[in-house]
Amino acid sequence: MNPRIPPTAALAALAALAAAPLLAQAQVVLNASAWVPATHALSVAEKEWCDALDKETQGGVKCNILPKAVAAPAGTFDAVRDGLADISFSVDGYSPGRFVFTQMAEFPFAGKNAEVSSVAYQKIYDKYFAPLGEHRGVKVLGVYTNPGQIFNTRKPVTNNAELSSLKMRIPGGTTAEMAKALGWNVALKPATEAYELMSTGVLDGTFITVEAIKSLNLTPVKYATLVPGGAFNTTQAFIMNPAKYNSLSAQHKAAVDKLSGEYVARLFARGYDRADQIGLEHLKATNIPIVEASPAFVNDLKEKLRPVEAKWAEGAEAKGLKNAKAVLEEFRAEVAKAH
Repeated sequence: MNPRIPPTAALAALAALAAAPLLAQAQVVLNASAWVPATHALSVAEKEWCDALDKETQGGVKCNILPKAVAAPAGTFDAVRDGLADISFSVDGYSPGRFVFTQMAEFPFAGKNAEVSSVAYQKIYDKYFAPLGEHRGVKVLGVYTNPGQIFNTRKPVTNNAELSSLKMRIPGGTTAEMAKALGWNVALKPATEAYELMSTGVLDGTFITVEAIKSLNLTPVKYATLVPGGAFNTTQAFIMNPAKYNSLSAQHKAAVDKLSGEYVARLFARGYDRADQIGLEHLKATNIPIVEASPAFVNDLKEKLRPVEAKWAEGAEAKGLKNAKAVLEEFRAEVAKAH
């Protein structure tokens, strides 16, 4: 041993060298996929979650944000289930007929912003939906919902008759049932296809979030109609491959669990709310006429949607949800608490 190095220091150095390979082996990398641009609210929230996990595990679990999505938006759920990515976000409505319970949070007028409705939705999801396993095949880290509005390329929309004269993109889920009840002419397509569909004249408009007009550069949009609480809401899930989760150490699982549930709901919803405010300012800055839905328009929508709510409740109960109407009312009561 070198006499210039104190024995205790030498032992400490040897211990550090011996531990280095173990530390390297202990680090876990999660492949994270996103099918929207890196600047989009969803991608930003995913990165913020990854950064929080990195900090919580003191660098033990890091994310590798993939440069390209591993699947199209509609295929993301299955891609995470099958391990093509470890984590990503998925829109329930992009898989027609697959998710019924989640449609509860997709009706219009769900809440004053995404955070209010998302926290309420997460509570209902944990209490009623999660035990029924509709998202089986993946580990759900959290759920959230965000309000969408009405945008088109042709004319101001002030009532349902004017809306029904246009061919519109919808995200699926409850909006598909709404379209039947309200006589809308629609096509179910991912948000990422909205620009091309409108710019080529295939569609006249889209039901989409306010933030998307700027974040997805939807320059064909010429008119906006804003409905209090949303003309519809979109439910989404932040999901993880279950095998990857099960491979984590107990300490790392605890960190993931800590950053799940309401944490995810608030994180993603706040991102949407911030982006929606930027989107609203963008609408005004680009002089896009904004129609605030009148009480008569809103009441007309509410009245015509009552059968849709009844149909949802019937379908949810057929899949095992008890007292579906009461669950819907409990969700709305949770939203009302925050107003």
